[in-house]
Amino acid sequence: MILVAFQGSSIDGEAYTDVVDSAHHAPGWLDSAVSAWSTYGLALFAVLMVVGWWRARRVGAEAAVTALAVPVVVVTAYGIDSLLKSTVRESRPCQSLRVATLEACPAPGDWSFPSNHATIAAAAAVALFFVSRRLGAIAAVAALAMALSRVWVGVHYPHDVVAGVAVGALLGFGAMALLGRRPESLARRLTAGRLRPLLVS
Repeated sequence: MILVAFQGSSIDGEAYTDVVDSAHHAPGWLDSAVSAWSTYGLALFAVLMVVGWWRARRVGAEAAVTALAVPVVVVTAYGIDSLLKSTVRESRPCQSLRVATLEACPAPGDWSFPSNHATIAAAAAVALFFVSRRLGAIAAVAALAMALSRVWVGVHYPHDVVAGVAVGALLGFGAMALLGRRPESLARRLTAGRLRPLLVS
């Protein structure tokens, strides 16, 4: 089956090539650091979620429920982002523009729009703000760095990561705001069940 893919180079292909060209002229240590962050940086968000949950347990069941909702929101955002990818089917810029990139170009069929990494990072950052402003601020800076890194290593157009951040932020805010309407009843229900050890210290 031949898949007809959307080509995003007409949107900001020139900006993409400018960024990739800058990466080729950057110091080696910078490229290595950005590549490592692009590949492994999402682990930081998992650590922040665990820290947020651990602290929330000491505050109370309602806070713990909010903290435990963060990974659920992130997984949901990833699922919706993946659905958007398969609907739009935008080819990766490293496939369409045939440029040398820091990171290996994904195989055809691994679509580009929106960026999974940017979506996950933004959803985690916004959701973490509902748990702790400090953790949310750290995650927000990390999410911006993640979005930028995906263009720097050559696997996404700028509009891919902008859309990913927007999707993740909107989903994160909407889900956490909805949860915040009735946290007491949900906390009571969950603490009465098997999840009690996760909610109270």
